[in-house]
Order: sequence, then C-alpha cells, then structure tokens
Amino acid sequence: MTIKFLRKGIHLFAITAIAITGFAAEKPLNVVFISIDDMNTDIGPYGNAQVKTPNFDRLAEHGVVFRNAYCQQPLCGPSRASVMTGLRPNTNGMLGNNEHFRDTVPDVVTMGQFFQKNGYYVGRVGKVYHYSNPSSIGTDGNDDAPTWQERFNPVGIDKTQDKKVTRYGKMKGGLGISLAWWDPVSEDEEHTDGKVASHAIEMIDRNQDKPFFVAAGFFNPHCPYIAPKKYFDLYPLETITMPDLDEAKRDLEDVPSMAISRDSGKRWPYYFPGVSLEEARLCKRAYYACISFVDAQVGRILDALEERDLMDSTMIVLWSDHGYFLGEKGLWYKRKNFERSLLSPLIISAPGIQGSGKQCFSNVELLDLYPTIAEVTGHSVPNHLEGKSLKPLLNAPDSEWNRPAISQVLYRSGYGYSIRLGRWRYTEWNDGNNGIELYNHSNDPEEITNLAPRREYADLVKGLSAQLRPYAENQRPVGKRNRRKSP
Repeated sequence: MTIKFLRKGIHLFAITAIAITGFAAEKPLNVVFISIDDMNTDIGPYGNAQVKTPNFDRLAEHGVVFRNAYCQQPLCGPSRASVMTGLRPNTNGMLGNNEHFRDTVPDVVTMGQFFQKNGYYVGRVGKVYHYSNPSSIGTDGNDDAPTWQERFNPVGIDKTQDKKVTRYGKMKGGLGISLAWWDPVSEDEEHTDGKVASHAIEMIDRNQDKPFFVAAGFFNPHCPYIAPKKYFDLYPLETITMPDLDEAKRDLEDVPSMAISRDSGKRWPYYFPGVSLEEARLCKRAYYACISFVDAQVGRILDALEERDLMDSTMIVLWSDHGYFLGEKGLWYKRKNFERSLLSPLIISAPGIQGSGKQCFSNVELLDLYPTIAEVTGHSVPNHLEGKSLKPLLNAPDSEWNRPAISQVLYRSGYGYSIRLGRWRYTEWNDGNNGIELYNHSNDPEEITNLAPRREYADLVKGLSAQLRPYAENQRPVGKRNRRKSP
C-alpha cells in the first residue's frame, strides 16, 4: 500500500488564510464523519507498530490524535446514540442495543439534524447508529431516519456468503457474537466496507456545490472478522502473540466479581468455551487484517478529498464506538469498565487547527464530538449538549483540561460507573456495594493492581467517588425506560 500525502502548499495557504478569521469561512467547512465498528487503539497513531494503518497515520499527521478518548458505554448502541445526540446514556435512555433514544427524548436534535438546519447536505452510508452486525447489514438497522436526508445500506460478500466463515467455540448463536473469520481472495469492493467507501465518495461528488456532512460507517473489525486475503497476508501467524493465561488469572484476583460477571465460569478465557490458544491467535490475526482493510477504505476517501481539492475545506472526524479486548486478562470483546474496553480511537483533522500533527493526552469523551464539530465548522453550540467542545485542545493539545471522563456498563445484575480523571481510573459497582476499583495509569496502564482496598488511598477513593456520584445517581432503573421531555 502506498501513502499519498496532501499538497502542502495549498494546505498551508488555507491554514494561513483561515487563521486570520478563525475556523469559519465564507462557505462553512464540510464534514466527513467516519465511524468504525469495534476498533480498539491497536493502530499506528497510538503507537502500535505491528498493525499496518498507513492511512490512519496519514490523517494523524494533519490532525490531532486524542490518546485518552473514552466512550460513554462500551456497547455499540448506547455509545453511538450518545455521540449523535450529545447526551449521556442515562439522559437519552439508550442503555442497550434494542432501545431507541426517541422513546425517551423524542424531540432531541441529533447531530445530523443540526447540520440539516444549518443548510448542509446530510447523508449516511453504512453503520453510524446501531446495527446488529452482520445480521442487519443491508437494512436500516436501529437507525434514526430524521438524522439524514439520504441513507444507503450496501451489502457485500461478508454478508451474502457468511456461511463460509470458520467459527470456533461451543456457544451457539449469530455471528455477531462469535470468534469467526474468513479470508476470501477478493477485491475490496466485493465487501460491504469497500462499498461503503465507494458510496461515500459518490455522495461527496454529488454535493460539492453546498456544505456537506457525509457519514461513512464501517462494519469492520466487528466480528465475524472478514477481509480480503491480502490483508491477512500482512500478518504472518508467527508474529501474533497472546497474553499468558496464568498471568491473566492472577491479574483478575483482586477485581470485584461483578467486573467480569459476563465472562465468569464457562466464558473464560476468550468468552467461548472450547477455544484454544491457537484459535484465539487466528482470530486476533483476522481482527488486525480487518483493521488494515478499513484503513485502506479510509485512504480511498482521503484520496478522493485530495483529488477534488476538498481537504482544505473539510473537517474529518475518525472514531470508533469503544475499545476491544483481544485476550488481555483472558477477555474478549468489550462491555467492561476496564481501560482496554473504554478507550476509543479518535482523530480530528480540520483546516486551521494549530495542533495539527500532535497528540493530546487529556481525558476527553466521545460525548464531546457533537459540540466540537459544531464549533469548529463555525456554528453556535446547542445548549442541550452534555459534552464540551474540544476546539481548545485542537489548537493547543497540551493546554489544561481537567474534565473527567465518565463511562458506564449495565448488566442484569446491576451497573458499574467509572471515572477517568488525571492518571486515575476509579470504578464503582452498584454504588460500591459490589466492589470498587482504583488504578494508577502513570505506572499501571494495563490495570494490573487494584489499589482501592489499600488504606493509603482511602481519601482519594472518597474524592473520586464524590465526583462520580452525580452520574451514578442519574442511573435509570435496570430494564426500564423512563420517557422524559427532550432538553
């Protein structure tokens, strides 16, 4: 794969011109909004040298990489609804994948509606709101029709020929929760994500006469892990390693049982009984192949913007809905209050930002995307949003930012809330009645040692608990919806 670089002269000229007047120009900035399903931070801009992501790297050179961006809930539906409404899960009522925020906040103005009201073409291709992947590919899934003027749902061989996948483990059910992969000898555009990229480019082509908001939602690397064989070939199996399971067991000895309740007993390790270490390695390889496949599709969109001289008038936002375990702690998938599950890739590029090419280590939230995109494109930020614009960090990534990042999970047995503030992650299960956790990320980034039971951290725990309390007190009853008027 080759990397095409932006035309420096044009880009620098635009930066100089826009810097005089701010972000807004005579024609508002376009937005290309790229969502990626279940992708963790095992990518080049986050320091992973093994996974080949030249186009993510390319975007990072011209934007800001947010190294500590956290989802509001590590589950597709709630996370995506939070991003698009600008509201926390407890506010918009989205606590699971089978709900819809319009049942709770029927009149909320979503991000897409906001840009429609401001004269933009707003279209979506692929997965932005929740879809059951892969079963809902080709449908509107759990989409929100008022958000878009146009919606497109392409279907590729990953859906139409999914019976060809290799699947491991003894648990039955759909491929949406599976350890399964397929590496067909195929072209990119035979796959759903290849079609997503092609249609996103077509939408850009049709709407260059007006400001546009084009959302491209990629389904990979969500399981089943399916990509053209050439991407699998990037990762010889002997280069794929897995964490030691004996160490993983010891790692979880000081963790409250509720923290891993979805994986206890038969579902540990790797979530499915009967999965061998070798099979897990094959799935991890396939996951990486899918990341590289999506990277190539993002590259096609970047190429199209450059070839049409649109890079200097377009804001690009690339994000994933949450993190993902690949055997760390013996776990797989998401839906945990651990860092590996909550940390989400986020790269933002826009003409005129002063932090271009830098990394930001402040703790931010995906909830901040709505106000950020609104402000950077020159619009007033809606008052109802619960996040905060990241524009100051786009201009000065090292500037002071002391806001906490709040995340939550919901199980049948109750709920857990987690706060990331500075170097600390603190988590409470059922208001602390089912255990607490505290990790120091300055010397324990993998969250090996739970410091919460130690007396010397009692005051810190008390303080973090007090900051977490307002969010936990707004917890909706488990399994119930409360309809409330939109803010």
